[in-house]
Amino acid sequence: MIHLEHITRTYGRHEASTRALSDVSLDIPAGSFVTVVGTSGSGKTTLLNVIGGLDSDFEGTAEVDGKNLKEMNDRALSRFRNRTVGFVFQHFHLLEHLDALQNVALGSFFSPGDDEDIERRAGEVLERVGLGEKLHQLPGQLSGGQKQRVAIARALFCRPRLILADEPTGNLDTRTGWDIMKILTNINNTGTTVICTTHNESLLHSLQKRVIALSHGRIVVDAHADKYLRLAAAR
Repeated sequence: MIHLEHITRTYGRHEASTRALSDVSLDIPAGSFVTVVGTSGSGKTTLLNVIGGLDSDFEGTAEVDGKNLKEMNDRALSRFRNRTVGFVFQHFHLLEHLDALQNVALGSFFSPGDDEDIERRAGEVLERVGLGEKLHQLPGQLSGGQKQRVAIARALFCRPRLILADEPTGNLDTRTGWDIMKILTNINNTGTTVICTTHNESLLHSLQKRVIALSHGRIVVDAHADKYLRLAAAR
């Protein structure tokens, strides 16, 4: 599904330059759930941006779903993002004047269909994330966890093969964060590849999946959650 080889991403030039990723190589098979951990500035978001085709100004090779991202023009990258990748962010990015169903249906801009089919599909993904009774609630009427569920449903609308979730629990309390991670795990259980970044290592106890730890733009650990937590406890 994902093959990265010697990825380096540098911002700025000369003395003012900052290296966000440094010689990162990894493979992620289809259907995986991978959690990327690290402190702020470790390169987590940059890694997701490269994988998701949001950042093409890097050195190295990035292949996702059989496509070499470096060789794709802007139009091809846009089509790749719309058809292959669903994005979930720390900040929900919901339109306050639209209800949950309408916010999710915004995905129809990239996946057109008749109005009845669009509404049905939007309702189905909201039901999938546990918001079947909140279809017509405005964002201001929803809790933080419910807003993130709407954002996840929106990411699922176009039936992506890959979900990239950048700190999806960052604005939530721990218990609500666990609920969101459970939803992402359930999505993964249907065969969708999920890559999630977090700085909250307490979530790893329940995930029990592969963990990649970044530090200063480099992979320092790539292991199952159990091993990573043992290593972290020994530090």
